[in-house]
Amino acid sequence: MKGIQRLFQVLMLSIVVAVPAVAASSDRQLWVDHLTVLADPVLRNLANETLNSSIPDKQGEFEPEYGRRIQYAPLESLGRLMAGLAPWLELGPDNSEEGQLRAEYIDLARRAIANGVNPASPDYLNFDNGHQPLVDVAYLAQAFIRAPQQLWYGLPESVQNNVLAAFEKTRKITDTPYSNWLMFPATLEAFYLKFGYEANLPRIEFALHKHKDWYVGDGVYSDGEPYHWDYYNSYVIQPMLVDVHQILKHKTTHRLNALHDKVMARSQRYAAILERQISPQGTYPIVGRSAIYRFGAFQTLAQMALMERLPGELSEGQVRSAMTAVMKRLLDESSYDDEGWLKIGVIGEQPGLAEPYISTGSLYMASLGFLPLGLPAEHSFWTSPAEDWTAKKVWGGNSDVQRDKSLKD
Repeated sequence: MKGIQRLFQVLMLSIVVAVPAVAASSDRQLWVDHLTVLADPVLRNLANETLNSSIPDKQGEFEPEYGRRIQYAPLESLGRLMAGLAPWLELGPDNSEEGQLRAEYIDLARRAIANGVNPASPDYLNFDNGHQPLVDVAYLAQAFIRAPQQLWYGLPESVQNNVLAAFEKTRKITDTPYSNWLMFPATLEAFYLKFGYEANLPRIEFALHKHKDWYVGDGVYSDGEPYHWDYYNSYVIQPMLVDVHQILKHKTTHRLNALHDKVMARSQRYAAILERQISPQGTYPIVGRSAIYRFGAFQTLAQMALMERLPGELSEGQVRSAMTAVMKRLLDESSYDDEGWLKIGVIGEQPGLAEPYISTGSLYMASLGFLPLGLPAEHSFWTSPAEDWTAKKVWGGNSDVQRDKSLKD
């Protein structure tokens, strides 16, 4: 019930911030409110050991090869949510109202993780039944990578040991699709490398080499062979490539470090492409599979903003304005059920848009668009004046808009 009440407050704020003269700082408040409403059912239930019994048993169109997805949904919801929530939590608590709210969610996150990896808990998660746990452990590992102080070092040693034991189970899953899935074991091994544990470098090397081969040009990778037109460059491929390359470069003198700058440049170009796909109304093309991941489609743009690596032609004000417009279109009262869980769909409930592998837990990929909240409130991303984004400039007849340029590499 608390989540529903807060959702109503967020929606009222959305109405207020629709006024053109609103201050830029209101955008951040709106983002924080939307992210915490999104997080509530997952974190509060898992922190209270009621996630397994509470998460809705919803999935995409049934096909026998997938079976019932409820066995995977709890870990999906935690891993995916935490990967997007982590940068905000990493700012830590402070005396501000937002800082005190972060303190609450840091505590919820730590308790949730502790229960999820505790074999004695009724909410102990599935780490080794099927192949799917590898995916969502990778997102949980990415959360630790993105919030080392608050999430990894903030855990008691006993909980860290339980995490490592759970990860070790998932580490044994080796028969995976020859596609973006290669980034999941690579990200898990990057977690081990970052935090000083023994890493299986060949798993990282194989994933990075194959994605080097699968680069098709102009900032885009193929998802294995052949190319698929969808948002997996943002859901998985580019953000995990960036995180893994960053760790590899920081921790080793590996020969693959020579690719680091190219990988970053490609992500910057893909971020520019994503920004150009946002219409003046805050919509974007719904194309390819997993469209119901909503705001997660913009993770690469969000990551470049977080890393202060936006391409030169994009100002922080226009990116913030564009992403805020998308967020408001994607997340409203129709997006959630009566208990605050996300519904399957892009706008409201649209189960026909979901693949058979989709469950309620899968939907929390939506958190990945919120990465810029890892920039403090006083950062220029949040304080710079709101600006029209590219499509709004073009279709508004702005004569100063500049032509697009492809990436030559």
